[in-house]
Amino acid sequence: MQNMEISEIEKNIEYLKLLSKQYPSIPSVCSEIINLQAILNLPKGTEHFLTDIHGEYEAFSHVLRNASGVLKLKIDDVFDGILSESEKRSLATLIYYPDQKLDIVKKSGVDMKDWYRVTLHRLIKLCHVVSSKYTRSKVRKALPKDFAYIIEELLHEDETRKDKQEYYSQIINTIINIKSADQFISAICRLIQRLSVDRLHIIGDIYDRGPGAHIIMDELLEHHSVDIQWGNHDIIWMGAAAGSLACMANVIRICTRYANLETLEEGYGINLMPLATFALEYYSDDPCTQFAPKLPQDTSFKEKDLDLIAKMHKAISIIQFKIEGQIIKSSPQYNMEKRLLLDKLDLENATIELPSGVYMLNDTNFPTLDPENPYQLTPDEDELVKRLSTYFKNSEKLQRHVRFLYSKGSMYLKFNSNLMFHGCIPLNEDGSFKKIRIGGDEYSGRSLLDKFDTLARDYYFDKESLSGDYGSDIMFYLWCGEYSPLFGKDQMTTLERYFINDKLPHKENKDFYYTLRDSEQICMAILESFGLDENSHIINGHVPVKARKGESPIKANGKLLVIDGGFSKAYQAETGLAGYTLIYNSYGLRLATHEPFESTEMAINGEQDIKSTIAVLEKTHRKYVMDTDIGVELKGQINYLNLLLAAYMKGAIKEQE
Repeated sequence: MQNMEISEIEKNIEYLKLLSKQYPSIPSVCSEIINLQAILNLPKGTEHFLTDIHGEYEAFSHVLRNASGVLKLKIDDVFDGILSESEKRSLATLIYYPDQKLDIVKKSGVDMKDWYRVTLHRLIKLCHVVSSKYTRSKVRKALPKDFAYIIEELLHEDETRKDKQEYYSQIINTIINIKSADQFISAICRLIQRLSVDRLHIIGDIYDRGPGAHIIMDELLEHHSVDIQWGNHDIIWMGAAAGSLACMANVIRICTRYANLETLEEGYGINLMPLATFALEYYSDDPCTQFAPKLPQDTSFKEKDLDLIAKMHKAISIIQFKIEGQIIKSSPQYNMEKRLLLDKLDLENATIELPSGVYMLNDTNFPTLDPENPYQLTPDEDELVKRLSTYFKNSEKLQRHVRFLYSKGSMYLKFNSNLMFHGCIPLNEDGSFKKIRIGGDEYSGRSLLDKFDTLARDYYFDKESLSGDYGSDIMFYLWCGEYSPLFGKDQMTTLERYFINDKLPHKENKDFYYTLRDSEQICMAILESFGLDENSHIINGHVPVKARKGESPIKANGKLLVIDGGFSKAYQAETGLAGYTLIYNSYGLRLATHEPFESTEMAINGEQDIKSTIAVLEKTHRKYVMDTDIGVELKGQINYLNLLLAAYMKGAIKEQE
């Protein structure tokens, strides 16, 4: 045994010497080993999983603030029988929106000194509960700098020790007397929010449809622990920022389709005036009926604004079809020739010829289309596209957000026995993995996602390294290619939906994954291919769960959890609810089902929380940090520290103190 230990020291001597700079003595090594061993025996932190947010920033922000309804349950538990329902609602609103709630309380005419004193005691009590599963060191790192010492003292108050009661009471009185109560309350409320969720997983589609994806990204940038699995709607924004003209055209088209110009213009400073000018010049007499934007119920758009947006919508759509056609023609390896449709138009007869038949067109006004060369941009279109692309590439905020998507994101993630990806794993009808040729090699399952992950990064950071083997625009392919795991359909029938009233050619056939994912055997095969076992789960988004029609988010006997419940208002009529949050704490998995969120204003002034139903999906023996991926890392660190300790004791490395 001793010889084995000496051998391990010799094998790792260079690393141990580096480690000794951080832990230069036997006491420092022993202290860290004791600390890490203690951490291993703490309960695992709570993880929250959200997906398909689609720009609904008010609902998303509220769910972050109330920890998907968990904080309300904590308040109920801590103050059951002590506070009335009204008092608990007010306390919850204060925690979610401290600055706004403080303003309201001040105007209410209450005795502020008494209110501060009572409220501070309640907040400290609740903060003590939510921080109890963490080490003092971890809590200390989360503390706001200005009040770190004071909060730490109050969190470790011992109510049984009478000699300390006066000390703690004096701290609170002083906070009030020196007029720091507002700042202190705001700080401790944000600390409660932060400690309620240890890690946040976003399983794709932050962007499109709703008005505030840029606001969501700002919140994620400030989050203490987050990862993102890219969705197809994220990919087009990433592609647009990297210079993909097809992705850029799709981004603008979708923004005009949902009258969501705010994200582009106000969020990212993208100037759409050139597009508006172009649209008015070429489509001035065109009612653009098929391009009328889809509007939320609470819209306040004027008729003339909607008319202009419809013209912009049509103009960018035609440009998109031309650019996509150029990519498809220059990239035969994408096998997307069936999407070359502009040359199938017969404008004289108002028809289009598709493999399934000849269909009538509902619109024949194509003023920029050259029948002899339908995929060529006109000089004005070419100039417009170049200008718009420059705006995307020069938007500092967009580039900052996209770099964050790359740094915190990936095609998939394995974490604590859960496999997360947005869309699908391409499968054959028999359940085997589809083999897809990319460049000169074939990929399937995990290797396919790994390859696409690499290509997506190269497209942004090192585009020059991409050879023609991968086609001219891999980001466009990831958006709508048949074998893209983010898309998961055989085609995207955008043109057909705009120009053909007959619904038959609108059909998009889903990958076999979506018909086979109810099979526990199939899900187990996927999990095993990623190195996971029967205790693991797949967590998906992308396709909304039609709860209104009785569909369950729990599939394959619990092996697969689909948590797209309709955060986006555009899907809520279909789903019958307004989103899910999957919660994984030390006791198991729970699913929070959210009802529609009215508004931030009502949440603050009317104290209306999101109504969430939390159901237990899977209860296990209590899990500790030692049972997690972080626990594996800590055990590795302990192993090296034990080797360093042995090296010190054997004289292989000299102590520096």
